[in-house]
Amino acid sequence: MDFLETIQSRYSVRAYRSDPVEAEKLNQVLEAARLAPTACNLQPFVLWVIPTAGHREELSRIYPKPWFSDAPLVLAICSHPVEGWVRKDGKNYTEVDAAIAMDHLILAAASLGLGTCWVAAFQPQAAHDILHLPDGLVPLAFTPLGYPADTPGVKKRKPLEELVRYHRWPD
Repeated sequence: MDFLETIQSRYSVRAYRSDPVEAEKLNQVLEAARLAPTACNLQPFVLWVIPTAGHREELSRIYPKPWFSDAPLVLAICSHPVEGWVRKDGKNYTEVDAAIAMDHLILAAASLGLGTCWVAAFQPQAAHDILHLPDGLVPLAFTPLGYPADTPGVKKRKPLEELVRYHRWPD
């Protein structure tokens, strides 16, 4: 599948088969996150791979929807702000860097026939407690990882004319 086909086929999967994710595919997905561009190549993030077997109750405290732990794995990305690049005006780019890595991970998964669903509406304190996060790590996003058991719906996207400006804001 070429890159544009991957982007077009990716969708937020909310039903997963129980089939295990092959180690080779998991490594490719994690490698895609590792290769993501980050400010000054600092890579201020940490990835967690959480098997759902035996952890469904804990995972439901992080995010309560049943499909969240139906996949064989849940992945988490946490930013590490003290390791990130800071712009001169004080803007810390750690969350941007972690989001780019998560996007690479999700697109790599789609290219391999795996499903994901970016979850940001999780309980941060539960994530800290369950993952035993050290101080300074900030959970940014979670995603189940597995083979889809549903089919994509119609994607609703704004037309380019609403999203793109050339040179300056129109008068």
